[in-house]
Amino acid sequence: MLWIQGFHVIFVVCWFAGIFYLPRILVYYAQSSDIETKKVLAVMARKLYRFVTPFMMLAVAFGLWRLSFQWEYYLSSGWMIAKLIGVVCLVFYHFQTGVYVGRVCRGEDDRTHVFYRVFNEVPVLFLFAIVLLVYLRPALSG
Repeated sequence: MLWIQGFHVIFVVCWFAGIFYLPRILVYYAQSSDIETKKVLAVMARKLYRFVTPFMMLAVAFGLWRLSFQWEYYLSSGWMIAKLIGVVCLVFYHFQTGVYVGRVCRGEDDRTHVFYRVFNEVPVLFLFAIVLLVYLRPALSG
């Protein structure tokens, strides 16, 4: 079971590396006025999105596998329900990032760098919340 938990954490870290950096590329894209630079950034964003999406899937799969060992306990714990809601929000965030990447690749993006700077901070908030929920669970389940 610890191997499953370890792989879950590894894939979460890999996924987060991508969802931290992808919006940063979009910030640079929105700031750039050079067409060639925009093309390079669009390709980088597309490739990174395709690279990290399997990490998201593996993180979720290993997390659910780990959860399956104690369904009753976890699904009756408020902290776990809150964590799972956070994970669902992050999955939606990931797919929304993919929508923005698609728009950038098609040259249809009209968002500002300020929008992407704010958008870039969203996963940080979820990371803090989820990590604190996991580590403070005895205090929150009681």
